Amino acid sequence: MSTTPHRNARQRLAAPTAAMLPRIGDSLSFLYIDVARIVQDDTGVKALFQLGDDTRRVALPTAALGCLLLGPGVSITTRALSTLARHGTTVVCTGTAGVRCYTATVPDSLPTRWLETQARAWADDTQRTAVARRMYLHRFGDTAPSDATIAQLRGLEGQRMKVLYRMLAERNGVRPFKRSYAPDDWDAQDPVNRALSAANTCLYGITHAAINAIGCAPGLGFVHTGTSNSFVYDIADLYKAQLTLPLAFTLHDSTDPDGQARRSFRDGLRLFKLLPRIVADIQTLLEPDDGTRQEDAQDATEELVDLWDPDFGRIAGGTNYGHH
Repeated sequence: MSTTPHRNARQRLAAPTAAMLPRIGDSLSFLYIDVARIVQDDTGVKALFQLGDDTRRVALPTAALGCLLLGPGVSITTRALSTLARHGTTVVCTGTAGVRCYTATVPDSLPTRWLETQARAWADDTQRTAVARRMYLHRFGDTAPSDATIAQLRGLEGQRMKVLYRMLAERNGVRPFKRSYAPDDWDAQDPVNRALSAANTCLYGITHAAINAIGCAPGLGFVHTGTSNSFVYDIADLYKAQLTLPLAFTLHDSTDPDGQARRSFRDGLRLFKLLPRIVADIQTLLEPDDGTRQEDAQDATEELVDLWDPDFGRIAGGTNYGHH
């Protein structure tokens, strides 16, 4: 690997309690917080929750956190953001119930090996088509025709999702079901759609963190296009059938489907180990393993900046070429 991912509505506007935060030792993939102030003090980053006249201070496990989702009612200081960036934690600002993603931070001093690989593949129609095909085939396994076009694969994917929706609905006694996403009318949606939207947002946050961790560009998508998160949607779609869809349908009778979806999704990821898998899948999709990954892992630990030459390509940085 080129690098390892770093350690890691209105939400009813009820004040979170300390018991809602998982233990530091859980090695979190993500953490969602709303209605709080996040600050840095002499001992670390703390979330301050106002509980009546009392202020509860809860330490955040920044060194073990891949992604921090900040919901409505959160303020954060520059010092706290600096600490999160130093630990490689992606910070995502979300909307109501953690559904909309407005912006995300990018850790500094990232290697560009995989960004350049992604950009070259994205800019070349032949290579872009090959990557898009690998993305579709990743979901199908060996069931898709090897000579299928992108249009045919897109149609097969649509059929596959319809079958999956129908199967999960029948299994959980949810009929009829229609997928909808209405953030402007959040509370009017059925529990499955609310749970699915909330779980998908968590998945997008973790995917964004993994993409940032290896230095790729979230906006350069191969299947999706036209948004600053196109590549995030490309990669997240690889895992929805395994992770977010089955979870959402099990919450069809939940009174708090979005909150329960986030907590259950987080708990499930302890076994799934999603961040390392995303990194490995991105690298394989962009460039099937050619045996150089071990070198990349070593190079990624050194913060080196090379120079580009039209005749020789990459040449060593940190060298004075005035005598040439």
